[in-house]
Amino acid sequence: MRITVIGDGGWGTANAMLLAGYGHDVTLWGAFPEYVEEMRKTRRNEKFLKGVTLPDNLNLESDRAKAVSGAEVVVLAAPSKYFTSVVEGFKGLITKEMLVVSITKGLCEKTNRRMTDLGAEILGTGPIVALAGPTHAEEVARGIPTTIVAACEDAAKAKRVQEIWSGPKFRVYTSPDPVGVEIGGAVKNVLAIAVGCSDGMGFGDNTRAALITRGLVEMKRFVLAYGGLEATLNGLAGVGDLIVTCTSVHSRNHSVGERLGKGEKIVDILGSMQMVAEGVWNSKVVHEIAKRLNVEMPICELVYAACYKDFDAKNAVKLMMERELKAE
Repeated sequence: MRITVIGDGGWGTANAMLLAGYGHDVTLWGAFPEYVEEMRKTRRNEKFLKGVTLPDNLNLESDRAKAVSGAEVVVLAAPSKYFTSVVEGFKGLITKEMLVVSITKGLCEKTNRRMTDLGAEILGTGPIVALAGPTHAEEVARGIPTTIVAACEDAAKAKRVQEIWSGPKFRVYTSPDPVGVEIGGAVKNVLAIAVGCSDGMGFGDNTRAALITRGLVEMKRFVLAYGGLEATLNGLAGVGDLIVTCTSVHSRNHSVGERLGKGEKIVDILGSMQMVAEGVWNSKVVHEIAKRLNVEMPICELVYAACYKDFDAKNAVKLMMERELKAE
């Protein structure tokens, strides 16, 4: 098939490599022509996916029209903060005949909306498939086995994605609940910052397990209030993605939290990073939506305070442990 991946970050590149490895005609689009040319010459994406050689049959393109010309499948992989502007640049180029898939994990910072919802409105393509799960780009690009879920209200589209993406090292399940899948993918990044803070302060396995478990409770409350299904979060896009993001050495969100826990300022942390940490942006979005929906999310609220209100993460323990006692 002719497939275009829009966004040359780590996750977009890993998906492009995966699909090219199946023998598909894959084009990876990047926003900066100079960097795309560098990748062509070196067959590397050292800025976003270090140490991996891009396959010879992977096409690299910075021209929007050329990138999507003749594509049967288009994959939206821009970070949530830039998703709207990137997708708007492809308006009129991506058509209803194309199967559109979003692999962006996060919510829109300005509108608080989900990526598939926003993308469908901008492009006018009908339902977009959300693809999410415990899938660090660094491991997918190296062929390490994992599983993921394709979610869409149009079951036929989710099934097509399942068939296209599934292979010897990559198994795809389907779901009718894109709300649960996308919300899970956004909130888990916020919770990973909390776990990172705990690790940065030198706490142990007990604290990490408690934060992940109670974080999952917050995630479920949020999804139910937003209109998703609680059962979805018992699966790959919920507890699966939450565990890997909170515990992996590849997790940028955990890394941000760890540095916060050690006393660094968020402005200094972000200023030193080339890669994006979705959880920082999404802590603000989750805070705003939770406030509007009247959802109690004490862990996520403290992450928001640490990222946007200059709150010292070291004070979080006292606030969490002295909250009103209640039944689980």
